[in-house]
Amino acid sequence: MSITEKPFLASLTTIGRISKKPHSVTLRGVKYNGKIYFSRHIPNSDWFKNALKDPNVSINYNNLSYSGMAKFVTNPDLNQKISQMKYPGEKRAQEKRVSIEITLHE
Repeated sequence: MSITEKPFLASLTTIGRISKKPHSVTLRGVKYNGKIYFSRHIPNSDWFKNALKDPNVSINYNNLSYSGMAKFVTNPDLNQKISQMKYPGEKRAQEKRVSIEITLHE
């Protein structure tokens, strides 16, 4: 896996909960302990809801595509760690966030 250890921009594609069509968004993510994480303040975005409904997702990063399985992160300490990695040195790194963890297929 050639995804960087630093915060990165990638396209996350989920399957629409209602439309059943691919839905892509560009997000800032982080890689930690071999997993990919995307987060937001509250779980009200389409991409977040879609990933929870159908965990089969794909990531396009640096002209390479990866597929994986998403799951909701329930550990508050891990969510905090992800925020700190996503926004290093920024005040918003201390904000409470929700995250999804993606395990990439080999």
